This record gives sequence, structure tokens and C-alpha cells, in this order.
Amino acid sequence: MRLVIQRVKRASVTIDNNVVGKINQGFMVLVGLGEGDTEEDMKYCMDKMINLRVFEDEEGKMNLALKAVEGEILLISQFTLYADTRKGNRPSFIKAMHPSTAEPMFNKFVENVRAQGIKTETGEFGADMKVELINDGPVTIIIDSEDKKKPRRD
Repeated sequence: MRLVIQRVKRASVTIDNNVVGKINQGFMVLVGLGEGDTEEDMKYCMDKMINLRVFEDEEGKMNLALKAVEGEILLISQFTLYADTRKGNRPSFIKAMHPSTAEPMFNKFVENVRAQGIKTETGEFGADMKVELINDGPVTIIIDSEDKKKPRRD
């Protein structure tokens, strides 16, 4: 599972000229699901995301997590995060989870985030969406559940 998290002042997603999801300060998150992703991967990514300390404290240091600033989340399903561009110029998406499996897993991810008491909005799985955001910083963080399997080098 891969997340591309952008700290935002506000963000929205529009489908067919209708705003279907809108947040104020918080995270706009692109969510990619890969073949073989599990609930354990989902939990790892969710915990990392909601506990990221990237909001400024009273001293101006990035030291606060989403809940501390009453932040909100806009989750957007994004299979293209699993694009393989190693060969040729046309990306391959064979490592992306099949939509029939990915959609229920994405919905479960949304439910799990909402269960944490965080206002959570979404786009529509598989739809052609227009996403607007005001980046804050900018701060962009990538979380990949494969990272939990790798030793950390400091």
C-alpha cells in the first residue's frame, strides 16, 4: 500500500462539476493499493498517516499530529501509484490491485480512518476526478507498507 500525503490548507475533489469531498486544514492523501496488500499493510499506513507530526507547534517546529490540530483528511484512490515505468514509455499497472479487490479494501481503509474520529472525505473509486488543493509548506510525505519490512539505516 502506498500513500502520498500532502499537508494542505484546504482541498476538494470534483466529479462532473459537483464537489463530492472537501476539507479544510489537514491531509490530501492519494491511496494506492498493490497486489498482495493486506489489512496489516492498511493498519501500518493508517497509523503512520494519522500520527505524522508535520504540523507546527507554538514554536514553529513540525511537531504536531493531525488530531492535535483538528485536521481533516481527503482520501483519493489512485491506482497509478503502482505504475511501473522501467520498460518503455507507457506505464504498466500490473502491480496495482485489481479494482474488484481494491474498491472494498479502499472503503475499509476509509472506515478505519473515520473510526479514529477524524473528519474524512473521499472522491469516488474509479471515477474521473478533479482534485484541487492549497499545499501548506509544501509538505509531501510518501508512506509505503513495504518499508515496514526493510531495516532502517540511520
